[in-house]
Amino acid sequence: MSNESKQSKPDCPLIGQDGNIFNLVGIASRTLKRNGLSDEASEMTSKVFKSGSYEEALGIIGEYVNITSVDEPDEDIGLDMR
Repeated sequence: MSNESKQSKPDCPLIGQDGNIFNLVGIASRTLKRNGLSDEASEMTSKVFKSGSYEEALGIIGEYVNITSVDEPDEDIGLDMR
């Protein structure tokens, strides 16, 4: 993964989801694709399924997306009072 891609990892709400690795990879892959990172989605998926453990797989996912909670509010929700 290039340095430019690492600096602009999209947020991905995985905390609070079904922890099945296939589910998590699917969510992360869709997040990457929605952010114009289809090549990275394919690369991540391939690396995850070649990994040797659940923890290693989660680490790989974290290299491609910022893992967030489903309960965290979106950044674009404005809370400023006018």
